[in-house]
Amino acid sequence: MTSVSLLGPGDEPIVLGVTTPATPVRVPTTRRYLMCPPEYFTVEYAINPWMDPTQPISTSLAVQQWTDLKDTYERLGHKVDLIEPQPGLPDMVFSANSGTVIDGQVLGSRFRAEQRAAEADHFRRWFLANGYTNVVMPERTNEAEGDFTWTGKYLLAGTGFRTDPLAHSEAQEVLGVPVISLQLVDPRYYHLDVALFVLADDLVAYYPEAFSPGSQRVLRRLFPDAVIATAEDAECLGLNAVSDGRHVVLPVEATHLAEEVAKRGFEPVFVDISELRKSGGGPKCCTMELRD
Repeated sequence: MTSVSLLGPGDEPIVLGVTTPATPVRVPTTRRYLMCPPEYFTVEYAINPWMDPTQPISTSLAVQQWTDLKDTYERLGHKVDLIEPQPGLPDMVFSANSGTVIDGQVLGSRFRAEQRAAEADHFRRWFLANGYTNVVMPERTNEAEGDFTWTGKYLLAGTGFRTDPLAHSEAQEVLGVPVISLQLVDPRYYHLDVALFVLADDLVAYYPEAFSPGSQRVLRRLFPDAVIATAEDAECLGLNAVSDGRHVVLPVEATHLAEEVAKRGFEPVFVDISELRKSGGGPKCCTMELRD
């Protein structure tokens, strides 16, 4: 029986949990991500409960935190591609909202908020310029990996605040994968990716209270061994995390969630996303996975 620890932001040791001989050995897989530098990041409108245009924003701090996130991915052995940010699109940094890619098939996005609508076409052009030939732009509103989460077997699809329920069947037709609809009920957790993330294979972490009672039952049936997050985990956007099958990149405040995933054999990797969180985003929001 051994404890799992790593260094926190001040280089102090943090004990995150205890593993036992029965704890699975987690194996990372190399991922490819698409990210957008937050060169024009600010909060000049409010389209979710996290956004307050009256509060001060530091674009330079957002750039520093984003760069640390990108460097973390590359240090872990992952490949990061970049898309050029565009003036007037401060939320373009949240690249996860602009495309869902499975087996090289791309389903683009259609934003609900007019302030973000132009982002979709910039990403469409990036896909076409970078060798993707199967690119479909949706007829129904969907905010891509914000509400579409690929488990390797199912596409979990959120609705309730942003993505049109009819976009779920459209995703199934375009991507050719089974889709499971989940209803979100708490406006703070307006996208699926701030209420649930995939750790590995058939294991997820999620915050039950973000979902309708029926969706909670679906999640319990599909993932009986899931990591159950607390309100505190959710409130720091701890579930807006990224796992490569071993390493779990998550906000530095999510210490309870980190301890829980460490007990399952994962290695938490903390990042500071406090400035980006002012727009309702975290590590996953900044990270579109390119599954070629």
